[in-house]
Amino acid sequence: MPTWEVLDSQNHATLRIEAPQTRERLFVQIVAAEFEQTAARFPILFSKKADTGTFYAGAMLGLQPGKPLFADMREEEDAQRLFDVAREGFYVADESIVIDREHPRFGDTEGDSLFDAEGQPEDALRRVQRALAHLSTGLEPTDRFIQRCLALKLIEPIDLSFRFDDGERLTLDGLYIISRDGVSALDDATALDLFRQGYLQLAYTIIGSLQHVGRLARLHNDRLATVA
Repeated sequence: MPTWEVLDSQNHATLRIEAPQTRERLFVQIVAAEFEQTAARFPILFSKKADTGTFYAGAMLGLQPGKPLFADMREEEDAQRLFDVAREGFYVADESIVIDREHPRFGDTEGDSLFDAEGQPEDALRRVQRALAHLSTGLEPTDRFIQRCLALKLIEPIDLSFRFDDGERLTLDGLYIISRDGVSALDDATALDLFRQGYLQLAYTIIGSLQHVGRLARLHNDRLATVA
């Protein structure tokens, strides 16, 4: 069970944190401000939250839970910088930062200090604070973008089925994309309005990011060959 504590420079003066882990992450929620940078490395798709059924945008880090696919250390570091990954173990409640003291990234001997000798945030904590701030300010505008796309019927399900060289078959369900044909079919007035709001660029960024789905499949196939 989580042990919730309000982060405090006195009570947590010696607390340290390890780098965030992506090993168990398959699909990481992101906000619109992350789209451009994320699209350079990972596919951006949509899924629905299990509890509410609402759509959210996410970066796909692999094809199977617990098996992220990174071409190199730089890609893994980029994944660790995603806001929802960087803030692992940290939350915001009533304008205070709250931590899950039982989260495995916390410790007293390993990792980076959260506070310096004067009780001021160290770089590790500053990165978390920035991630929390960007998430807090970015969720609402991202949701507005998604709602506009839904209203225009631009979001559609995608069939992601793979067959690998060793005979393994894999199907990913519950994922959605921006329809390239739907965007192309928009009337001029709507397209101009989306352009002025910055939504058209976001849509094409998501569409362009889908090239990485094939790359993830190749990485997965290469991993299977190595294991074999």
